[in-house]
Amino acid sequence: MLNSIFGIFVQISNWFKQVRVRQFLSVVTIGFILLNTSVSPDRASKATIDKIDRMVHQENPDRPKTTKEWQQQAREVKGKPGERLERIGEQSADAIKEFGQMYPDVAKRSERELEKSTGK
Repeated sequence: MLNSIFGIFVQISNWFKQVRVRQFLSVVTIGFILLNTSVSPDRASKATIDKIDRMVHQENPDRPKTTKEWQQQAREVKGKPGERLERIGEQSADAIKEFGQMYPDVAKRSERELEKSTGK
């Protein structure tokens, strides 16, 4: 009886030791990450911003990509429902065309990956 109580006590104390070691390692890891991560507001350089801007506008520079561009375009056609509908139609056609160009490639890659994973 005494041995079983002592055994339970040893198991509980070992469990607490493991939990404390895990907690300590977690705190040390998080501290290391926080101390080695820089949080400066000017992280992106001008070159990086220019590169991202070129990537965003590479498909069709006339079609708005950012929220600011969409809002600017909305202000331009405010009160002109005909012009607004025309732009919506053109942009929808462009978007469908871009999706249509992208879809076959994605479908082929997905098919190859599916065949690889199923072994057929």
